Amino acid sequence: MIVVTGGGGFIGSRVVARLGEDNVPAAVIEDFTRAEKWANLRVDNLYDLVDWQDAFVWLDANADAVSAVVHMGAISSTTVTDLDLIRRKNVRFTLELWAWCAQHGKPLVYASSAATYGAGEHGFLDTLSLDDLRKLKPLNMYGWSKQVADLRILRDAANGAPTPPHWYGLKFFNVYGPNEAHKGSMRSVALKLYEQLHGSGYLTLFRSHHPDYEDGKQLRDFVYVDDVADVIVWLLRGGAPSGLYNVGTGKAEPFLAIAEALLRETGKDVPVTYVDMPANIRDQYQYYTEADIKKLRQAGYNGGFRDVAAGVASYVKALQSGS
Repeated sequence: MIVVTGGGGFIGSRVVARLGEDNVPAAVIEDFTRAEKWANLRVDNLYDLVDWQDAFVWLDANADAVSAVVHMGAISSTTVTDLDLIRRKNVRFTLELWAWCAQHGKPLVYASSAATYGAGEHGFLDTLSLDDLRKLKPLNMYGWSKQVADLRILRDAANGAPTPPHWYGLKFFNVYGPNEAHKGSMRSVALKLYEQLHGSGYLTLFRSHHPDYEDGKQLRDFVYVDDVADVIVWLLRGGAPSGLYNVGTGKAEPFLAIAEALLRETGKDVPVTYVDMPANIRDQYQYYTEADIKKLRQAGYNGGFRDVAAGVASYVKALQSGS
C-alpha cells in the first residue's frame, strides 16, 4: 500500500488513479474540509482516508503495511499570506514526513516546485550544488516554503543524517489537467480559458508588463498532470538516484498557444483579449520557465511529455466527458 498525501487534490488524485491502474492500494492523507475533493477520489483502490492532522498516529499504526509515501499535500497558492499555515503544512509536515520515512525505511517522493527558481536568473538546473541552491531567490511565500524544505533535506543528505532509502524531490513546472477544478484562483490557465469559452464566450490573457515579452508570449513549461503521475509511479520503483528532479516537458511555450489549442479543439472562433496583470502579483510573476530534464532522462526515464497542443486536446476530451 502506498500513502499519498494530498491524495484528494490535483496531482495527488491523479497519482492515486494511476496506482489503481496497477492494482496498487492507496491510503489518502488529506485535509477533508474541502467537500468537493470527493469527486477526485471516485476510484476503486482506496485503502483508507486519513485526516492530515492524524497522519502520524495513523502512519505509526500502519507502518508495516506502507511500502512508500508520495507527499503531494501542500498549500499551493502563490498569493497566500498566512505564514503560519504555510509553515505548518508546507514546511513542518514535509520535514516530519521526511523524518518518519527515514526512521521507518520507507521511500519518499515529495513535491517541490519550479517556484523555487524565482525569476530564473540562476537558470532551471536540478543539478546545482547545495551552495548554488542556496542562491535561488523564490518570488513568493509558496516558493520560499518549498525552498526551505529542499535545503533542509539536501543538508541532511550531505551531512550523513538519516534519510529514506530512496527519496525524490520533484520541482514541478506548470501542471494542468483533470481534477484541478477545486483549486479556485490557482486553476490552470487552460481550465480558466475553457470556462471562459463556455461562459462569457471570450478569451482573456494577462498583458505583458515586461519589455522583452509581447502580450500572450510570456513563456512557461506547461506539463500535463497524467505525464507527471507517470514520472512519480516510475520513481516509486526506486531505480533512479535519490535527489531533486525537474518535472516538465523541457520546452517552454507561450500562453497564447493554450488559447489557440482550445479554440482548435472546441471549434470556436473568438478573439483573444488582454488585460493588465493585477499589481499585487507583477513583482512575483515568472515570465519564462523551462525545465531542464536531462537529469531525469539520464536516470533512465524515457516516458513522453505532451506538448501544449496534445495536452490541451487530452484535457478538452476529459472536460467534455465530465471526467
